[in-house]
Amino acid sequence: MKRGIYLRLSVMMFLEYAIWGAWFSYLSQYLVDHLGFSGLMVAIIYNLLPLGILLSPVTGGQLADRYAPTEKLLAVAALLGAALLWIAGGWLNLQEMSRTAAFWSLAAVMFIYAVIYGPTLPLTNSISFSHLTNIEKQFGGIRVWGTIGWIAAGWALTGWWGFVGEVRPSDCLLLAAVFSLLMGIFSFFLPHTPPKREGVEALAFVKAFRMLRDPNFLIFMAISFIVITELYFYYILTAPFLKDSVGITEGNIPLWMTTAQIGEIITMAILLPLILPKLGVRICLALGVIAWPIRYAVFAVGHPSWLVIASLPLHGFCYVFFFVVGQIYVDNVAPKDIRASAQSLWAVFVLGLGAIVGGFFAGWTRDIFTKEAAEQVITNWRYVFLVPMVVTILCALAFLIFFREPEKRKPPEATAP
Repeated sequence: MKRGIYLRLSVMMFLEYAIWGAWFSYLSQYLVDHLGFSGLMVAIIYNLLPLGILLSPVTGGQLADRYAPTEKLLAVAALLGAALLWIAGGWLNLQEMSRTAAFWSLAAVMFIYAVIYGPTLPLTNSISFSHLTNIEKQFGGIRVWGTIGWIAAGWALTGWWGFVGEVRPSDCLLLAAVFSLLMGIFSFFLPHTPPKREGVEALAFVKAFRMLRDPNFLIFMAISFIVITELYFYYILTAPFLKDSVGITEGNIPLWMTTAQIGEIITMAILLPLILPKLGVRICLALGVIAWPIRYAVFAVGHPSWLVIASLPLHGFCYVFFFVVGQIYVDNVAPKDIRASAQSLWAVFVLGLGAIVGGFFAGWTRDIFTKEAAEQVITNWRYVFLVPMVVTILCALAFLIFFREPEKRKPPEATAP
């Protein structure tokens, strides 16, 4: 693979995940503390992105596999997304609205944004796989820049608040808009990735759904679906948990949460290229699931504070060894002419359906273990995090029992730039 292609794909990943990271980890704190949203309201806002991802096989995946160059699709989606994020964070003065009006205004804009941004997540994987000569060794080095982008967004948000001298929560959406604008401009310079028209069927996503006939692939998708539901306990609830139980100030929460992505960088850049070729997909996926209950057990205990903070990097290990390896597995088993749709199918089950269930499940669980006492809202975080701990233990056992190692496939040929 040429160095120029490697650099362009790395920048693409950086910007794609900087957009997501700018708002996703912190927005829940803004919605709860500044707008007074309930757990259900927060879950609905967060579930709009998975809802958009549900449409990705018939939008992004189908278009990329049959009709339009992937890089052009990414460019148009990012530019439209930048405008919508700017509206959500800037033009809608949510703090001067009633709680109900703020909710419906934000939900309307974020739904349109989710439909546009959601398909770009599997498409960035697809365009990368199209130009790699050795996926197992090269993809981690490219995908790690997405994690760096997520970290950079968190640090930029904290640094900006320090510079202006106040915490302005809607800035997370405005920062995401800036990254999205940059992504839209840069996407026009990505390696050309034309649609593969040699497929027998015009509807690539229909052929992708037929992959579920393989019992091994079906087991992988089912476990992935359950695991992502528990991941949303981290995404939605960690920020308020760190403020309530650990005592981290609101302005520093984005900074501390990026330690999870630092762990992801180390795992993806160093451990993944060494371990995946030696241990194979099955063991790496199992390691990713097993690390989950360890992290949630620490959250359930809730002290000492240094141990809770030290457990945050486990998120990176979990994410890489299950979800990144899972994306590689999907590309390995998918027929050549439907790989973008296969990635979108994975996104539907995991980032779409699983995330929707996970968002509601996490918000509902928090509401169950939250009560008002002496005009204060108190959450029993121990009980909250015991739930995903138990579920992920069961997932790890089921995966080891039922999933089998897939057959090796020769590395794909790189597409000429």
